[in-house]
Amino acid sequence: MEPVFADFSTSPAQLSNAVVTHHRCGIAPSHLALGAGGHIKVDFTVGEREEIDEAVVTVTVLGASAPMDVLLNGKTLAERLAIPADGGHGDPQDTVLTAPGELLAAGDNVLEVRSPEGTDTLLRLRAVTVAPTHDRDRAERAMAARAANRSVVAFSAEVRAPGSTAWQLAPRLLLHIDTGERVMPAQLSWRGADGSEAAVGLSADLSRFLGHRRTVDGAVTEYRGTLTDRWAYPEGTTGARLHRFSTEEGHDGAWFPSGELRLLLDDGGAPVERVSWTDRRGTTASVGLSRVNSVGTPEVRQPVGGLRDITRTVADVEASDEFYAAGEVAENLLSKSPSKWLADGDTAVLDFTLEYPAAVTVYRLTSANDAPERDPEEWELQGSHDGGHWTTVDSRTREDFRQRYETKEYPVASPASYARYRLSITDNHGSEQTQLSRVQFLTAEVAAGPAHGAADFTGYRASRGGDPVGYRGTTVPGPWSDTAGRQEGQEAGQALQKLLAGDLGETARGLDDAARLVAKLAAYLKNS
Repeated sequence: MEPVFADFSTSPAQLSNAVVTHHRCGIAPSHLALGAGGHIKVDFTVGEREEIDEAVVTVTVLGASAPMDVLLNGKTLAERLAIPADGGHGDPQDTVLTAPGELLAAGDNVLEVRSPEGTDTLLRLRAVTVAPTHDRDRAERAMAARAANRSVVAFSAEVRAPGSTAWQLAPRLLLHIDTGERVMPAQLSWRGADGSEAAVGLSADLSRFLGHRRTVDGAVTEYRGTLTDRWAYPEGTTGARLHRFSTEEGHDGAWFPSGELRLLLDDGGAPVERVSWTDRRGTTASVGLSRVNSVGTPEVRQPVGGLRDITRTVADVEASDEFYAAGEVAENLLSKSPSKWLADGDTAVLDFTLEYPAAVTVYRLTSANDAPERDPEEWELQGSHDGGHWTTVDSRTREDFRQRYETKEYPVASPASYARYRLSITDNHGSEQTQLSRVQFLTAEVAAGPAHGAADFTGYRASRGGDPVGYRGTTVPGPWSDTAGRQEGQEAGQALQKLLAGDLGETARGLDDAARLVAKLAAYLKNS
C-alpha cells in the first residue's frame, strides 16, 4: 500500500496517494479549520493484489480537539470523539484509530473527517495518514521526508519587552540550514555582525518558534514567530543572504570531506557571523563565519597549491549510449586498467555525479586502444548543481590524440564548485562511433593557514551522545549564492515549469533530450 497522507501544515497541502475535497473549511497557514457541519474527504487507492489485515488511521489536530466523526468507506470509526489537549493551545495532538482490513476496498477508498452539526468549536485539522498496521509509521515517515524537502521556511515575527503585555511586529525570520541529511533544526541561536543576538526553539511541526533577542544596545525582548511560508530549496532564497560551503570534519588530526552546508538565516538585521543549532536527531553544530562583508557573504578563497585527483569521488557515471554486450561501458572511464567506453554516433554525452561538490580545475582525457577516427575532436565540459541547469566551464575544438592510450590534460577555463559534471562531445574525427579510455577530474588544493586566509567558517559538530569534532568550510561559488547564480536558478525554474507543463517540444531537442527530461521529471516527482 502506497503511503497515504494529507499534510495541511503548509499551503498548498502536501499529498501522497490522496485527493482531498472539503466543505465548510477555512485554510490557515498551519491547518484546516473545520466549522460545524464541515468535512474533508481523502480519496486514496489500495492495490488490487494487496491484502491488509488491519489499517491505522491517524488524525492530527492542533490543541484541544473539537468533537469529530471519522468514517472509512462510509463505516464509522469514531463518533463525536474529542481528545483533551496535553500541551499548549497550538500543540499537535494525534488520534489513532484502527480499521479492520475488510473495510478497505481494492481500488478507490474514501476517508472522511467531519465536524458534527451544532459544534461551537473549530476542528483545527493538521494532518491525516492511513497505513497498514504492520508498517504503521510508513505514512508518517513519508510525510516527514516530504516536509524535510521543504527546508526553506519563513516566519512572521513579534517581540515584547519584559513586563509589557503588547507584542510588536518584527521583521520576518527566513531560515534554511541543510547539511545534506534532510533534518530540520529544533533549536537555534545566532549573533549578528552588529553584536545583536537571538535564540529560539522551534515546534516539532515548524509552525512556530519562541525565544528571546538582544538588540545592539543591550535591550532584551521576548521573541516569537508563526510559520507563513515554506518552500523546497532553492525557492524562497532569491535575494537572500545564502551561504554555501564545501565542508570538512576533523578526526585524529586530519580533515575529511563531509559534504555541503547551505546556511541561510535572515532576521531582517545585520548579517549573521555565528550560528549554532541542534537538529531533530540531536546533532549539534556551531559555526563562526569569517570575513563577512556588508551584504553577509564571506569572501571566496582562491585555490593555490598543487592538484589533487578527485576521480575516486565520482559516485555515478551515465552515458547517452554504451556497448553493454562488449563490456565497453561508461564505468570503464573511471578505471585505471586498460579498458574503454564506446558509443554509437559522432556525438555523445557523459554525466558524472560527485559524492560532494568540488571545483574541477583540470581534467584529463585518455584515448582508447584503436580507431583514431573515434576520438573526440570537439566537446564542452559543463557543471550543474541540480542536474537540470548546466553551465559550460570549458570547451575545446580541433583536438587531436596522436597515439593510443595518450592522456591529455586540459585546464578548466571557468572553475566553480559543482556536484555534477557533463562531458558533451559534439564531434569526433569522422567515425559513426565515439570512444574514450579514461576521464579524470582534478582540483586545486587550497592552502590553509593565516598566510592564505582561514576557512570561511570554523566550528564543531557532535552527534547525539558523541564527542565533538572539528568542522570547517570554504565558500562554494555558484547558483543562488550571488546575483548571477540567482539568475541561473530562475532559468532552471523556468525550464522545470516548461517540463511540468509538458512542453517537451520546446524544452527538449531530439528524442534523447526528451527521454532525459522525462527521467528527470520522474525523479523529481519521486523525491518531491
